[in-house]
Amino acid sequence: MSDPRPNYYDAYLAILREELVPAMGCTEPIAVAYAAAMARDVLGMRPESAEIRCSANIVKNVKGVTVPNTGGMKGIATAAIAGIVGGKAQAKLEVLQSVTAEDRIEIKKLLSAGFCKAALAEGIEGLYIEAIVRAGDQSAEVVIADSHTGVVRIRKNGVTTFELGKAAAGEATAGEVSAGEATAAEALAGKTGDSASAAARHDYALLNVKDIVEFAATVDLSELSELLERQIFMNEAISNEGLTNDYGASVGKTLLAREGEGVRSRARAKAAAGSDARMGGCALPVMINSGSGNQGLTVSLPVIEYARELNVGKEKLLRALVISNLVSLEQKEYIGKLSAYCGAVSAAVGSGAAITYMSGGGYEKIAMTITNAIATASGILCDGAKSSCAAKIATALEAAIMAHEMSMSGRGFSSGDGLVSDGVENTIRNFGHIGSIGMRPTDIEIIKVMLGE
Repeated sequence: MSDPRPNYYDAYLAILREELVPAMGCTEPIAVAYAAAMARDVLGMRPESAEIRCSANIVKNVKGVTVPNTGGMKGIATAAIAGIVGGKAQAKLEVLQSVTAEDRIEIKKLLSAGFCKAALAEGIEGLYIEAIVRAGDQSAEVVIADSHTGVVRIRKNGVTTFELGKAAAGEATAGEVSAGEATAAEALAGKTGDSASAAARHDYALLNVKDIVEFAATVDLSELSELLERQIFMNEAISNEGLTNDYGASVGKTLLAREGEGVRSRARAKAAAGSDARMGGCALPVMINSGSGNQGLTVSLPVIEYARELNVGKEKLLRALVISNLVSLEQKEYIGKLSAYCGAVSAAVGSGAAITYMSGGGYEKIAMTITNAIATASGILCDGAKSSCAAKIATALEAAIMAHEMSMSGRGFSSGDGLVSDGVENTIRNFGHIGSIGMRPTDIEIIKVMLGE
């Protein structure tokens, strides 16, 4: 008997399960810590030195953000040393959750001693991290590319023991592979589901607004409710932390103090406050979207606040979160994980679409909201992860909420208004092309300025 479900149904389930995972701190320094911790495990002993080579986009997103659980320290070397000293590679994007007060003393000592050297991986774009550790005549290397836990190569003492998609030359037998190497190999084989395999990329090509709306309305929530409820719980917890204490520039607290407790203000402030805390080194985990904690906060917290205001109930909220997460992921599929195009924009667009859905809007109004929002806020630049990300989130959400209000009044931008085209899918593709291809030279210049070149 043939499966009566549409071809996108299982694909969308798999995408959500793959993308909505917990992470502690900004995902770029966490990815550095993860690579370093895994390299230590492959080495099988405490390293005497470490070297990190990473792409300019990683440099950009690590430079200005506090590494969690380090007592306020920043930088690539800090993240790598923290992973080596106290990290648990098995925890993936929560690798630094295990760092202790004693570890922090050791991290500071090794940082001062020049234990870890950090360098730019010349000519490599996107997400790339190479962690090399040494002890005596022993060495180990782990390379991450394309996704924050996507290990693509493992070497020990110059011998490749794992290479994604290839039978590695000199590959060790099962009996010779260390525990660290086995953990990495299992992850890369897809057994832990921590990064998309090349074979699964076709699932993302199935993302489109019409099917996303249909899927959200019909999906059996028993298959997703635990995941989505974790997103609500984790992301609200760090948002409340940001509203309670002072982190970064306290954008969330400022919004509430200046604009009051209306739903528009709350929606923006809650998301901004989560980013305030996260960029300020708060150790609480968040559920990410598109590999980003800030995007995970932006796709969820405004939707939660509007659900409360509209009194739509838990089921409607969960279905709205499906829309928000998937609409954001569709845009990022065109833009890429790291770009000069601020990811808060695509995440805010997802929230706007979900708010329209909860307000009774069908596909046409949701599509109009997406078009309105992208056309308004697409020019926000990404100049790295840092405290001002919270303000960019608030700004992108202001545009998304306005886009929602316009669409509910039947008002929207038309084909020919700049990059707006016939149909929401063509508009998403147009802006995705600009974000991935058109803004590539902009990204290079941003990085040059940040590196003082």
